[in-house]
Formats: sequence, structure tokens, C-alpha cells
Amino acid sequence: MNIAEKNVRRIKLNIYGKIILLEILVICIMKFLTPVLLNYPPMSEEAIFQSQIEPFSHTMQYISLGSLAVIIYILCIHHMCKNAFKFLDLYVKDKSKITTNLIKKVRKDCFIIPKKIILVQVVILVVILLMLFIMLKANVQLCFKFLLVYFAFFTVIAIISSVLIKQDLDIVIKLTYNIDADYSDFKKQSNFKGNLLFNLFPFFLVIIIIISLLGYAKGCSAIGEGNYNYYKFQLQNTDFNNLSKEELIKKLDNVTLKNPNDYYFIIDNGETYISDPNGNLSDFFLKYLNTYYEQTDGRIYEYYGVEEEGYAQRIFMEDHVAYIGFKYSSTTSEFGSFFVYLCIISLIIYAVILVVWSRGISQNLIEVTNNLVKISKGKVAHNIGVLPVTSDDELGQLTVAFNDIQKITKANFEKIRENQDLLMEKERLASLGQLIGGIAHNLKTPIMSISGAAEGLNDLIKEYDSSIDDPEVNSQDHHDIAKDMSSWIEKIKTHTEYMSDVITAVKGQAVNLSNEQDITFTVGELLKRVNILMKHELKNAIVYLNISLKVDENLILKGDVNSLVQVINNMISNSIQAYNGKPDQNIDLIVTKENNNLLISVKDYASGLSQEAKDKLFKEMFTTKGKNGTGLGLYMSYSTIRAHFNGNITFESEEGKGTTFIITLPIN
Repeated sequence: MNIAEKNVRRIKLNIYGKIILLEILVICIMKFLTPVLLNYPPMSEEAIFQSQIEPFSHTMQYISLGSLAVIIYILCIHHMCKNAFKFLDLYVKDKSKITTNLIKKVRKDCFIIPKKIILVQVVILVVILLMLFIMLKANVQLCFKFLLVYFAFFTVIAIISSVLIKQDLDIVIKLTYNIDADYSDFKKQSNFKGNLLFNLFPFFLVIIIIISLLGYAKGCSAIGEGNYNYYKFQLQNTDFNNLSKEELIKKLDNVTLKNPNDYYFIIDNGETYISDPNGNLSDFFLKYLNTYYEQTDGRIYEYYGVEEEGYAQRIFMEDHVAYIGFKYSSTTSEFGSFFVYLCIISLIIYAVILVVWSRGISQNLIEVTNNLVKISKGKVAHNIGVLPVTSDDELGQLTVAFNDIQKITKANFEKIRENQDLLMEKERLASLGQLIGGIAHNLKTPIMSISGAAEGLNDLIKEYDSSIDDPEVNSQDHHDIAKDMSSWIEKIKTHTEYMSDVITAVKGQAVNLSNEQDITFTVGELLKRVNILMKHELKNAIVYLNISLKVDENLILKGDVNSLVQVINNMISNSIQAYNGKPDQNIDLIVTKENNNLLISVKDYASGLSQEAKDKLFKEMFTTKGKNGTGLGLYMSYSTIRAHFNGNITFESEEGKGTTFIITLPIN
């Protein structure tokens, strides 16, 4: 196993392993903190007691719920990371199969997965708990408290796991740049302030929930303690032994209730009497009474998380033992409302503070980012001063670094402006040098041919001179020699005409490169000149030029209009020749606007370009016309657009379907 394969396997194990370990850790913490947060009755977590109340102990419930959550969570993680895992497998096995589209998907997924994890975790938790509570038919208040507790713990899991997984996803993103370093497809989909709020707000919400539940639990315990001591004092000061049921009721009726909703009960030989028709002694309450009466000194509790308690006192009847006592609530509506209002107010205050704080941080980043974007696009203004350094941390360091970059950029910009003329002259000279190299290559063949023709003529002259006094040479021989001479002369004439055409074309282009004739002209004027100059050639070839103008014809351009007309005409001529004399064909001349550029497209529907032509086009003087072409036309057109208009020429071609040349001209 090589290093790359080990790293890939490590990333996968980390993504799954961190989640599983984190879930197990939090479930263990829940096992010990949940009884505190929900104010469980003392000793009620003992396994023997729980077995009398519920079919599954709390430990088994935590394990079952945690296992179900882990399984669902891992399945969701596997689905969300499928593109990343596919990329990692191909990265190890066969990098050539990694497509640009896959890389784009992986980068997009790696950015959004940490956010999805938090949402998925919370949604899964809520759904599972709701199903559980519906099946158990628990009361609303208890369900709400359980939801708060589990929401708090699982939100912590989600946030921590998203942070941990992001570390591994960042490694995956870095690996994609080893395959494709292009980042032009990057799109800003979120902002720093939103991300900060998304990650910090749930943490504070969890803290508020935990603190509130702890405070509420302690408060309920204190209220219950007060009620317990009150009723304990009332009952211990009266003798209730060996009384009949009617006498017990009469005496208990005389006890002043601390709260209107409190009520007393009598448990005698398994029969229960409750003074309040709406009162209830649950199985949990009765089993807790029978199990822990001595340990709690008569303080009896209701079901897990239910704020109801009671005080029970053992009394002796004639031949058996009975219990009397009072059941009361360990909370009040005012007390519960106080904690709800306190949580809401705390949450609002924190949210305001967090928004203001994150906005301040985000504003500094926005200023630096916006100015860096201007620099990257070459639009940095000269009057932009240094950004103020408003913090002494990494943000301040970033601002200082930007100011340094701004100074360097301004200095470089001024230097570029000072040397602009020199750079343009160098570009012209480079273009001329490339033209000269191409000319030398194109003139080499005709020169060699002329040299060979001259040598042939010289041989014929010698032959003719030696045959003058030869009696065996007749008039037909003289005619043959003259015919051969005429043939050589015709070849020389053809080659010299070809050389003259090349030199004339190059001379005109050299003049265009050396002299700038910048004037303003409209798009309409440009197309009018093209149409007039190409009319005769198009008519002879029986080819139709379809002009599609998708911009205002009064749009003003600046530059050498003659050079631009020459470039467009050259492309139209190439399209005509691409049809190889086939009549009744079409050429589309399309003028559109994209962003701040004018696009002039010349499109034919001929045979298209071969791969060899695509590779060599614009890089050297290349022609597909054989002996009938020099390859200078497109090359000079490309040089003209680059040098005179600061534009570009691109092309799209498919064999058998045609070719489109696109001239891009900056409007400003």
C-alpha cells in the first residue's frame, strides 16, 4: 500500500471514526447528565428498580437510540460524501479518470457538507424522539424537556463533528487542486457573518438550554424540599395510628394545604384513597414508596422528569401497616414562566451581541476582499488609501498585508504605464519577427525552385550553344530546346508572382503594425465596409453572407478600422474557400455584446478543422490550402487584433460541421 492510498484510507476512517467516537462519548455523558438536568428521583436509575418500571433500562435506551442515530447518521454521511469518496478512490487507482465535472462536484460538496451535517443531525434526532414519545404516549411537558436535553447534546455532536469532518474535507479539496488547479468556477455561496452565526448561535442556545434546565431542576428541588418539610411537620405532630379510615380522612381534612392543588392520600391494604378526584398515584410513585421509603425518609417522587412529589408517613393499624401522605407539585407556573422568559431574553441579547460583533468582523473582511477583487481585475483606483487597522489580531495582520499589496500594486501600475509605449513597441517587433520567420519558411521553396529553374536554363543554353554548328541538329531539336526554356521561364514567373504576393501582404501588415491610425467609427460603418468589399467575391462564389446585428449599430469603437475590416474580410474569404467551390452556401456574420466586450463571429458550415490545424492555428503560419495558401492571413489577423485592439481571436470547430472564428474587442 503506497503513501497516497494510506492517506486516502485514513481520511475515510477519520470521517466515520470521529463521528462514531463522538456519538459514543456524548451518549456516555448523557447517561450521567440527563438525570441531573431532568431532576430524576434519587436512586431511580438503579437497574433493579428500573426493571420494575420499564421493560428496557435507561442504559439500553441510550444504547439503542445512539446506535440508531449512528447508523442513520453514517448512511447520511456516506451519501453526502459519495462524490468525495469516488474522487479519493480514483485518486489512488487511476487519476486519468478524474473528470473536471467530478472535481467541481467534490469542491461544492466539501463546502456545504459541514452545514448539512448540523441540519441532518438535528432533524434525525427530532424525528426519532417524536416517534419514540408517540409510541410511549408520554405527556407533553415531559416530551418537551426530553427534546430540549437531546437537542442540546446532539447539537453539540453536530457542531463538533462538522468541524472535525471539515478538516478532512479540506484535505480532499487540496487534493483536487493537485489534479486541476483551476478555481475559476468558484462561486461565493455564503458569507462570513452567516457562517459565524450558524456555528456560534447553536452553541449558545445549547448553553442556555443546559443552564436553564439545571436552574429549573435545582429550583424544583428546592420547592419540593419546602413542601416536603411542611407536610412532614404537619403529619409528625399528630398521632394517626390505629384509626379507622373515616377518622383518618377527618384528621387529614383538617391539615391546611400549602397549595390549592395539593391533595392527601391513604394507602391501606393495597387500596388507595385520594382526596382530589383528579389526583393520581402512578405505579412509579407506589413502587418508589415501597422501595425507598426508609432511604428517603418518606419523600416520594413521581415519574422521571415529572415535577410532582409527595410525603408519605407509615402508620400502624390494628393488624397491618398503612401509609398516609400528601402529594404536591414541585414547581409553579410562575417559576416555569420565569425560566422561559429568562431564556428568551438571554437568547435575544446574545443574538444582538453576536450579530453586531460578527458584522464588525465581517465588515473588515468585506473591505479587504472587495479591494483585493479590484486588484485581481486590474480596477484598483489610484485614490484608494490605506485601510485602517482596527484590530491587533489576525484581521489586523490581514489589513496590514493588504495595504502592503496595495502599495506594491500602485507602484507596479505606475511602472507599467511608464513603460507602456516600450512594451507596445516590443510586441510589434516580436510580431514582425514572427512574421519574418514565417516569410523565410514560405519563400524558401519558391527560391529553391527558381534556383533550380535557373540551373536548368543554364544547361539548356550550353546545350543550344554547342548544337549551333552541329549538322545532326535539325530545326525540330531547336524547337524542343526553346520549348524547354519557355517551360523553365514560366515556372520562374509563377514563383516570382507568388513571392511578390507574399511580400506585398507582409509589407502591408508591417505598415499596420508600425503605424497606428486610431479613429472612432461605429459598428454600422464597419459592417458597411465589410459588405461592400466582400460583395464581389461572395457573388462569384455564389455564397451568401448573413449579417446578424444584435447590438446598437451606433455603438462607437476606436482603432484602425481598415485593419479590422481586413481581418474580418480575411476570415470571410477563408470561409468561402472552405466550401471548395460548392455553391449556394451560407456564412453567418454575428455581432453581439458580452459584458464589456464586442464579439464578432464568422461562422461557416463546411468541413471544419482537423486536430492538427487546431493545434497549430495562431501558433505558427499554417494553411490547409496546400500550395494555394501561405498561412499568413490568420496569423496576421491574430497579430492585428492583439496589437491594435488589445483583443483576441478564438475559434470553435467540429469536423464535418463547420468552423466559427470569434473576434473579441474591448468596447472601452
